[in-house]
Amino acid sequence: MLFSQGENMKIAILISGRGSNLKAILNAEEKKQLGQAEVILVVSNNSKAKGIEIAKSFDKKTISLEANNFKTKEAYEKELGDIIENHSVDLIVLAGFMRILSLYFINKFRNKIINIHPSLLPSFPGLNAQKQALDSGVRVSGCTVHFVNEHVDAGPIILQKAVEIVEDESEFSLSEKILKEEHKLLPQSIKMISEAKVKIEQNKVRIVK
Repeated sequence: MLFSQGENMKIAILISGRGSNLKAILNAEEKKQLGQAEVILVVSNNSKAKGIEIAKSFDKKTISLEANNFKTKEAYEKELGDIIENHSVDLIVLAGFMRILSLYFINKFRNKIINIHPSLLPSFPGLNAQKQALDSGVRVSGCTVHFVNEHVDAGPIILQKAVEIVEDESEFSLSEKILKEEHKLLPQSIKMISEAKVKIEQNKVRIVK
């Protein structure tokens, strides 16, 4: 993704819940910390998501698109894809979007979708990553920003941040520690992408200095 001077990378953020990572991104944008990135749209698959109110408080356009209103997953994703295209979105950011996207959608926006996951991938993909880490007995976990591909939490890794697991760590305390790092890592990744510092080569990310 290359952008001319003065041209912004247009972002759509997909959410399902409280929107804490959404808020971190919007705070970073307000502080001019997103490089050439601009959040133009927030889409939620849950009309009651708290993140919608957060988006509105930053004067962002919001759309609620609930899957229950569609007969099939394909119909839902076609509508979602049309919305993304109609807004000329350059990058889709999954910020707590609790739906697994189909191969159709991923191929339609190949290398234009990123996600944040609460573990040091490839360790502990999928749900309950913090519990997986604690149950395994590892001493370090963290978070990962990665591109989305057809495999769950397996796309090219952009950035990672490690978090120490202390004795008697609880799932809640570990989740909170990781979340603080997520709030830094996701805006940083967006900034790097907007500045054309992220290249995908042979299914790996190369950071351009």
